[in-house]
Amino acid sequence: MDIKSAQFVISNTDVEKCPNGSLPEYAFIGRSNVGKSSLINSICNKKNLAKTSSRPGKTQLINHFLINLDWHLVDLPGYGYARASKSQKKVFQAFITNYFEQRKQLVNAFLLIDIRHEPQPVDLSFMEWLGINQIPFSIVFTKADKLKPKAQEQNIAHYKREMLASVWEELPPVFITSSLHRTGGKEILNYIDQLNVQYRQNIEI
Repeated sequence: MDIKSAQFVISNTDVEKCPNGSLPEYAFIGRSNVGKSSLINSICNKKNLAKTSSRPGKTQLINHFLINLDWHLVDLPGYGYARASKSQKKVFQAFITNYFEQRKQLVNAFLLIDIRHEPQPVDLSFMEWLGINQIPFSIVFTKADKLKPKAQEQNIAHYKREMLASVWEELPPVFITSSLHRTGGKEILNYIDQLNVQYRQNIEI
């Protein structure tokens, strides 16, 4: 898939105000310092589509972007940001939960994981929550340019062992990305392209 157009649509904290219609959408979420905005900009080939900041936790809204006039990319607030107050965390958690539970247009969530770190309890817990709620998701490892290939393989294998040792019988799709080197984005877009075809076939049935 080639990105021909990418435009901002709306930001809000109320799922009821998200775009109506039947366009498929794909949510990007992860810990607040995982490099989500940089990856979105890299994938969409648009430098300032999603706001980047040196301060983690900048995204605090549900942000919809219309891609190729055909599907929505959704930038969700990061979780696990230590400086967020308890009240802020509760607000974020509430509308993130509402989004995943209520958006019928959601086809897949892309859960971003910093490839440099060992499996984090907050990430594993969120994966489990997605699984329990039967929300399809993929794992996107970010910042691959920070590690050599062997270290990448070791860390990914560690995550797979942790998941298979808990509640998972099979693993979700895995993507390895680097916003700096602009790698992995094409694979994600091709996967979205495949899911779009399936989504529209199901609508027609």
